Amino acid sequence: MSFSLALPSADPPLALPAGPGAAFDPAAPLLFVINDASGAHDIGAKCQVIESALAESGRKGELLVCRPSELRQTASRAARQAASSGAAVVAVGGDGSLNTVAQAAHSAGCAMGVIPYGTFNYFARTHGIPTERAEAARMLLTARPHPVQVAAINDRLFLVNASLGLYPELLREREAYKARFGRSRWVAFVAAVATLLRAQRRLRLHIETGSTARDVQTLTLFVSNNRLQLDQLGAHPADGVAGTPGHGSMAALMLRPIGTWAMVRLMLHGAMGTLGEAAGVESFEFHHMVIRPRLSPGRRQISVAFDGEVERMRTPIDIRVLDKPLYLLHATGLSGPPAQPDAVP
Repeated sequence: MSFSLALPSADPPLALPAGPGAAFDPAAPLLFVINDASGAHDIGAKCQVIESALAESGRKGELLVCRPSELRQTASRAARQAASSGAAVVAVGGDGSLNTVAQAAHSAGCAMGVIPYGTFNYFARTHGIPTERAEAARMLLTARPHPVQVAAINDRLFLVNASLGLYPELLREREAYKARFGRSRWVAFVAAVATLLRAQRRLRLHIETGSTARDVQTLTLFVSNNRLQLDQLGAHPADGVAGTPGHGSMAALMLRPIGTWAMVRLMLHGAMGTLGEAAGVESFEFHHMVIRPRLSPGRRQISVAFDGEVERMRTPIDIRVLDKPLYLLHATGLSGPPAQPDAVP
């Protein structure tokens, strides 16, 4: 599906200081990658939001609607096209769709835009992108690329968070609840409560950060690349390395094995945004972490979660801040403009 109108007079291309994409042309047609199974909104409504914004501005755009099984291929093809033409690829969907498009845009070196359809939209909100879809679509048409920090777990990029242990189980439970009861924050909360109250499995991990190595037991290891998420949890770690989470470093939270009533108290702390004050929660900052889980004989993989997706990955698990940023389309003047990532040693 495509949609195009006459272009206004073009501005000169903007240089992108890093990555294969040499320039960004503000008048180039935008490539919208739309997952037709993402979110509670029907595909016609999503397309109408984009087409209306393009019509109002006189811009060109191409709408690439795909099934979930085609998302990665469609995003890669669109990102390569955008990099060669000085355009940008736009992710239209929830956290999983944003992650897939970001992976393609980061690899190709093109700019990326976002029209969020997720439950929490931490990435969009952190970088001042409106969660009202029509407003987000209009913003894209005057936006310019700004570098934002991204991270990787093994060979997969992530924008907001990554985790091992309890959290991947929580995400699986959440998807099952959403399939039965619909997509909402309350459904996500109920699913989280159900998973946490029966949490029993312990992870035995050997963790290396910089020159430090130690062995730990934990129910989950949760890594955040997003300051807003940490603010809402009230779980900022002490400042121990250069930069701050999302701007030069990341934050790790570990939940020590605890009983049922302690878990209930922990959930209350999380709901009140005081997770950092809860007993049994340890947090720290880092740039690069290698995790070697102690697995049963013959096992070489472990379930991990990143940006709402769950996969099995081969150990060891390597989590790091990437030197190369993602170039995110952001309109000057919106609240919370992205800052350039601090230098990472």
